[in-house]
Amino acid sequence: MRALDRYTIETLHVPGELLMESAGRAVTQAVLDWLPPGDAEVCVVCGAGNNGGDGLVVARHLHRLGVSVRIVLLGAPARLRGDALANWRRAEAAGVPVEGARWRPPRRGIVVDAIFGTGLAREVAGAAATAIRRIAKARTPECRVIAVDLPSGLDADTGQVLGAAVSADCTVAIALPKRGLTLEPGRGLAGEIRVARIGIADSAPGVDPRADGELWSSAEAGARLPARPADGHKGRFGHVLVLAGSEGKTGAAALAATGAARAGAGLVTVACPAGLNDILEVKCTEAMTVPVADTPERALAASCEDAVLALAAERDVVGVGPGVGRSSETVALLRALAKRLECPLVIDADGLHAFAAEPAMLRARSAPTVLTPHPGEAARLLGTDAAAVNRDRIGAARALADATGAVTLLKGAATIVVEPGGRTIVNPTGGPTLSTGGTGDVLTGMVCAFLGQGLGPGDAAAVAAYVHGAAADRLAASRGRAGVLAGEIADEVPAAAEALRRRAEAGAGGGAGHGLGLALPFPGA
Repeated sequence: MRALDRYTIETLHVPGELLMESAGRAVTQAVLDWLPPGDAEVCVVCGAGNNGGDGLVVARHLHRLGVSVRIVLLGAPARLRGDALANWRRAEAAGVPVEGARWRPPRRGIVVDAIFGTGLAREVAGAAATAIRRIAKARTPECRVIAVDLPSGLDADTGQVLGAAVSADCTVAIALPKRGLTLEPGRGLAGEIRVARIGIADSAPGVDPRADGELWSSAEAGARLPARPADGHKGRFGHVLVLAGSEGKTGAAALAATGAARAGAGLVTVACPAGLNDILEVKCTEAMTVPVADTPERALAASCEDAVLALAAERDVVGVGPGVGRSSETVALLRALAKRLECPLVIDADGLHAFAAEPAMLRARSAPTVLTPHPGEAARLLGTDAAAVNRDRIGAARALADATGAVTLLKGAATIVVEPGGRTIVNPTGGPTLSTGGTGDVLTGMVCAFLGQGLGPGDAAAVAAYVHGAAADRLAASRGRAGVLAGEIADEVPAAAEALRRRAEAGAGGGAGHGLGLALPFPGA
């Protein structure tokens, strides 16, 4: 954002004061939209930087419109510079009331948080920390909080809290949304997000914001779904081989198979320990099963390697890991298969454990590989802990993709998909409805299905994550956020995918056009 701002001002010759004025007007509109009728008042809390300058513009416009508004400036006016200083003088000249260090939030109305923007890179302390805590106490159904650009105290890149952070009802992101607004806890602290298009360039020579990350809308996700031509048949939509199951974990194998079928795979075969085949034949009505050599404990035996390779040679994609356990023979089998399989491979759950000691061995694979770890599994592969992974989810996913040469789908609140040396995609769908056993197995099957239908590994992982989360969101809306089962989410996948497909088709006629949208919802339609 700093580079785009500089390019707009220095190369395109758009004055910084004009950009600040436009930003303030966009936030003013949001305040008016949220302001309750009657005797409500607004308190604009301003820092000393450009974020505070935006807040000063807001206060001036509200005062001009007759709204009861007060400015709280954290620090002396002498600290202000440039455009922020110019707008302080304008607010003074307009007669906007200023409140001192003992400022009080309104009992009824709005607090505008204009303390920190994207420049914050340290833990909040002093008067700013006190102000953030005061705003937190003030936030009630009668007193709403609107943040300028992002809630103060958030790291703009990771969404992590730097000591203390504002919890907002609405965030008006200036020019482009910041990555931290898509990641927890920033996503949860931002409230409703609007994007204010104020005239800052979307790109510049050598600066491509999409390289820093993408967040798809439903229309974008729907447009990437595999085609389903009218003359299609099961042989055209991919044959998925799922290598899964061990004693007590046949459900994981069945759910992965169901996820693949529900995501549109033409055929699904489950290769399972021979001692469990009878069970899986009952569980998997729509999928075929093939018994392979197992250990006395009914886990996959190393001796089934050639049999699995023969099965894989007649399929389009292989998914390994759901419910396979961690026996030494199974670990040896999975490591050997990774070296020899020549088709796309999706690795999940216990399958990831097989590579925890040597994740770099996956780089030797010539065919695409997709990893689908949760934070704990990613931490084992990276030699760290889950808390560190969640502190920088994009950084962790990128590190794992670079270490393994595999597309990495890091599950969790705001699922991340990273291509090695390529795109980073943040998934906006899903929520606590997915917090139940088996949902990851369903997702593994879905990734396999989309690979088998011809999507590239990055798109297959991102589309699967989007549709998986959208199916959960649909069930949360109709049945609640808790108690939905993994199999029920799988059953909702076709309807969720069809809704996305129709959204994409409805927008294919060019209806978006080149309209001048000045305040856009995020992430959009």
